[in-house]
Amino acid sequence: MCPSVVITGASGFVGRNVGMFLSKNGFQTTSLVRKGKTVNFGKTITTADLSENSLASKIKGSDALLHFIGQGRQTVDSDYGTVNVSLAKNAVALCKKAKIKKIVYISGLGVDKHTTLGYFISKYKAEQEIIHSGLDYTIFRASYIIGKDDPLSKNLQQQMKKGQMVIPGSGKYRFQPIFIDDVSHVIIKSVMEEKFSNKIIDLVGPQVVSYDTFVKEFLHGKKIKIKKINFETVYHDALHNKGPFGVDDLSIMVGDYIGNHKKLASLAQMRFTRYEKVLKSRGLS
Repeated sequence: MCPSVVITGASGFVGRNVGMFLSKNGFQTTSLVRKGKTVNFGKTITTADLSENSLASKIKGSDALLHFIGQGRQTVDSDYGTVNVSLAKNAVALCKKAKIKKIVYISGLGVDKHTTLGYFISKYKAEQEIIHSGLDYTIFRASYIIGKDDPLSKNLQQQMKKGQMVIPGSGKYRFQPIFIDDVSHVIIKSVMEEKFSNKIIDLVGPQVVSYDTFVKEFLHGKKIKIKKINFETVYHDALHNKGPFGVDDLSIMVGDYIGNHKKLASLAQMRFTRYEKVLKSRGLS
């Protein structure tokens, strides 16, 4: 019998790619999407906030729920508490109603109980809802996930079209990009293999790279101006909803968050893709 998973946030970059990958590898997928959103794999069910009474019977007994809904910028109408925390609570409640024993959640690298960043606080609270739920869980704290149409690449592409790449501050802050296909492989393993049970794992690639180096390699030698801008100026623009970055985008970037790739590689027992190969083979720029 084919394993079956339920995916929230299936129309987003991660949910869409993981869902297609699972569908191609023998999984039955049911995507929970908001009205007006579509996916081109598996079954879809429309939901406003995962709380409708009719949902549980439609997904009952699935092997896992993959909770990929996340809000990276907040507004008056869509804040972190409503999206990141409340929907995690609803996802846990739905699992219990539908007799789904496993939940997989993508959190953020840098999340911990000492954080003061609003986005990370909401992710931490979501993690806590899942950890204390009594469900079997795997929580992945992810660095930047890259692949065709990922949010970071789209941001850089938009800057390229304007003829100038902006690097806030020094650009020396680092991150560990991980390829979306590798993420999909790891997600399968987290559903199927018991060694991923009840763990929090850094979802990070095999290389540490500074932001300015990544931007230069993203350009592939294209003659586009790279401008380092005083961080205070970029932050001011972000506060006023101007420029290519949000306030929390900047906080995460300069946080210089580095994770434990060796632990991930040891658990997954797979070879991970180097980010340069992704940039070249996928034509991200």
